Amino acid sequence: RDVLLNNGANTGDKQHKAALILARGGSKGIPLKNVKTLAGIPLIGWVLRAAVDSELFDSVWVSTDHDHIEKVALSCGARIHRRSAEVSKDSSTSLDTIQEFLRLNPEVDIVCNIQATSPCLHPFHLKEALQLITEQGYDSVFAVVRRHHFRWQEVKNDSGELTRPLNLDPHNRPRRQDWDGELCESGSFYFTQRELIEEQGLLQGGKVAYYEVRPEYSVDIDVDIDWPVAEQRVLRYGYFGRVPPEVVKLMFCNISGCLTEGRIFLSVSGEEMVSINTRDTAGIRILQKEGVEVMLLTSSLDPFEKALSQKVSARLGCEVLCVGEQPLDDLETLVKERKLSWKDVAFMGNDEIDVQCLNVAGLSAVPSDAPVLAKNAAKYICTAPGGKGAMREFAEHIRLQKRKAKSQLEQDRIDLTSS
Repeated sequence: RDVLLNNGANTGDKQHKAALILARGGSKGIPLKNVKTLAGIPLIGWVLRAAVDSELFDSVWVSTDHDHIEKVALSCGARIHRRSAEVSKDSSTSLDTIQEFLRLNPEVDIVCNIQATSPCLHPFHLKEALQLITEQGYDSVFAVVRRHHFRWQEVKNDSGELTRPLNLDPHNRPRRQDWDGELCESGSFYFTQRELIEEQGLLQGGKVAYYEVRPEYSVDIDVDIDWPVAEQRVLRYGYFGRVPPEVVKLMFCNISGCLTEGRIFLSVSGEEMVSINTRDTAGIRILQKEGVEVMLLTSSLDPFEKALSQKVSARLGCEVLCVGEQPLDDLETLVKERKLSWKDVAFMGNDEIDVQCLNVAGLSAVPSDAPVLAKNAAKYICTAPGGKGAMREFAEHIRLQKRKAKSQLEQDRIDLTSS
């Protein structure tokens, strides 16, 4: 997508501010972790979306040594710092890479190192932290999170040593509500003036301040076992873009390749049959209970028998519509007839002819086995393949977005009443 950056207009100064996400290809914990799909989009896409939408930065970069990470980063609107072999070693530090980036980009005055593994980052976090530098004169600002953990001294096995408390008195053990806890680095982001990095080799130093991030926004993924937990956190607290969560009223879903695996079985008598997963039919019922009209699509390029379409329609309680080579043209009329706009529509497709619909729909998804062209157009990439739970997964995502929108509306009403 094209990204317009603001040349510092929103911060009232002419310093060049760059966001830099470090994404080396050689992750030891989870292979290619930075581009693994999390809640429908590549992990790195979450922080890139927050950085771009904050409109704080004159440039947004991903520093990488890997071709696939570069491709994903470019598709998310980032520029690429192709790091050298010298700073791509296992022993290389973040500071080494940032110093190389600054040498190659002398126009940068302030760099914000954003950690790719912080998918609950929001633009407001970045805006409020940067203000500490641009308005209050700090040299560096980093993210912290408050933890209520009692810490004890580590001792080696068979050493004969006894452990001791590091941050509490066991004789006066405080209750959680009576203790403010401790501030720990969250690793989410680090804003630093160029001079501090170049002259002192520091990311945190000079006149330094912290920015406290609430615990629900502090997610850091280090091992694969964290992934399901992080995914649920992101679905609840992640940043989904400038536009509020969509309230879907109409959904279009391809039968072939989405609701089914894309296979048609032929009986000895020549009768056509398809297999539909009960998880996916349950997904359709979820949407119908939420007041969403679900329409199933077949293609004139690969038509169903009329009798088969009628059976699918009767069993699932959905209208089945045959669309042509340009599905958008056929569906536009239906959207207008219902006095809706495309932002009120969800679309699930799985191939090149679906790209236009995937782009314009308020919410769109593809199964995990869809081709790359379709994946790049979709707003959500399912972890399940077509015919094996992808429809159910997308239905749950739509339901969550509807509930988030309802919650946001209720909060807006409370704020309006209180004001």
